[in-house]
Amino acid sequence: MAASVVLDAGPLVALIDRNDPHHAWAHAQADILIEPIVTCEAVWSEAAFLLDGIDPGFHRLNGFMRDGIVRFDFNLNANFDAVAAHMAKYHDVPMSLADACLVRMSELHDRARVFTLDSDFRRYRRHGRQTIPLIIPAS
Repeated sequence: MAASVVLDAGPLVALIDRNDPHHAWAHAQADILIEPIVTCEAVWSEAAFLLDGIDPGFHRLNGFMRDGIVRFDFNLNANFDAVAAHMAKYHDVPMSLADACLVRMSELHDRARVFTLDSDFRRYRRHGRQTIPLIIPAS
C-alpha cells in the first residue's frame, strides 16, 4: 500500500482547537504532509468527545471527513483479533481502542507514520517488535 499518515485524536483536536497547546505544531506538521491522511472511527469518536463544547469544533471535525482531508480507512470487524491482541499486550498502559486501531493501521499501511501527541506510541510496536514511525512533538 502507498505511504500514508495515520492520524490520532490529539493532533486532530489540536488542528481544530486554536487554544490547544499543540495547535501551531500540528498545523506546521499538517502543512508539510503530502501523504493521504487516514484514521478510524474510534479516533473520530474520541476527537468528537474532546471537542465537546468547543465552538465550532464538531462542525469542523465533520468537515475534515466530509471534505476528504481525512478519510476513514479501517474495518474493525475484519481486524478485531489483531486489535484485541494489541490491547491485551499493552493492557498495563492501558491501550485504548483508538490506539490499538492505529497500531493495526500502521501494520496494514507498511510505510505509514502515525501523527500523534501520545508518547505511548513510543512504547507500542507493530508486527511484534518494529518501532512505529511517528510524527510527534520532541519530548
